[in-house]
Amino acid sequence: MTVKDTKFDELLDFPCQQTFKVMGLAHEELTIKIVEVLQQIAPGDFAPKTKPSAKGNYMSVSISVTVTSKEHMELVYNELGQIDIVRVVL
Repeated sequence: MTVKDTKFDELLDFPCQQTFKVMGLAHEELTIKIVEVLQQIAPGDFAPKTKPSAKGNYMSVSISVTVTSKEHMELVYNELGQIDIVRVVL
């Protein structure tokens, strides 16, 4: 997953808080892996909120991140999308 030609710089004033919604397989490691990736590229205190899907096969994790630029935001999307059990990053 690669984010290209976004308009984040036109729509947002950086730095800012952005909530990312990450959907992946319902696995106990999902939230841990998300926080590990974020600590490397956007260190902070995270308070992820998780919600299982109706059938319990998937889980969504909403997490607020401080992003400093358009490129930083794109990096967050790309890095979260690289996690093996992640399916979608919104």
